[in-house]
Amino acid sequence: MGLDTKMRIMDSKKVILKSLEEITLLQKSAQLVSRTLGILAKEIKPGINTLYLDKIAEEFIRDNKGVPGFLGMYDFPNTLCVSTNNEVVHGIPNKKPLEDGDIVSIDCGVLMNDFYGDHAYTFEVGQVNDEIKTLLKTAKESLYKGIDNFRIGNRVGDISYSIQKHNETQGYGVVKELVGHGLGRNLHEKPEVPNFGKRGSGKKLIDGMVLAIEPMINMGTDQVVHSTDGWTVSTKDGMPSAHYEHNVALIDGKPKLLSTFDFIYDTLGIKSNEEENFKWNAGDN
Repeated sequence: MGLDTKMRIMDSKKVILKSLEEITLLQKSAQLVSRTLGILAKEIKPGINTLYLDKIAEEFIRDNKGVPGFLGMYDFPNTLCVSTNNEVVHGIPNKKPLEDGDIVSIDCGVLMNDFYGDHAYTFEVGQVNDEIKTLLKTAKESLYKGIDNFRIGNRVGDISYSIQKHNETQGYGVVKELVGHGLGRNLHEKPEVPNFGKRGSGKKLIDGMVLAIEPMINMGTDQVVHSTDGWTVSTKDGMPSAHYEHNVALIDGKPKLLSTFDFIYDTLGIKSNEEENFKWNAGDN
């Protein structure tokens, strides 16, 4: 869940570093989100409404001993943030059917063992045009650029700069009103992780940090507008937006993924090695 400037960060003002034991618990929460997104990938097709997806997600999370992390958070009314087409983030599930050619970002959170998982994927609905496919590809590539810069010797600004450069080189707008964040016993912790910035700026990256890195990338302007529903954030020019998010820990100086898109890819028959350099399991240490 992208951190809006309206939201209150529910932690102290300093970065809370995690032990390997805590990171292991964080991974379990993140992996339940990953599995939930994999289940939803089977259902996303023209004619399906997003309230139906929300119901499936809540039942799956509870059946697997988790609690929906977004439901009730800041008074949000649902399990999923579901944002279609020109909606950037924080869309509220509804009864409107998805249509062929739509894109839909699904952002999901889980609370389990006192720790949160929180990540997102933008899905294609039916046949999507090539221009939108390129937007999705570029936005997802930038997520891994950011992850690769989450290393000892760097600062938050190095993550931010790498994401911004990759997208703006392609002419896309990088949303600046919403940012990624630290993750732990609270859904939103320090540090904030913008998708824009200067190399060498911001917080120093330290072992034990856990981040939710989440590019929010618009096909057109970087400007956004807020809906009267109090939640949905959309592009100002009405053009499509893409959103991807992973949970990542800094372990022995290197980024290690706690979440995965593998469950989505297994469902959709997608072959990818994009996560290969960042995989981690508790037994690795």
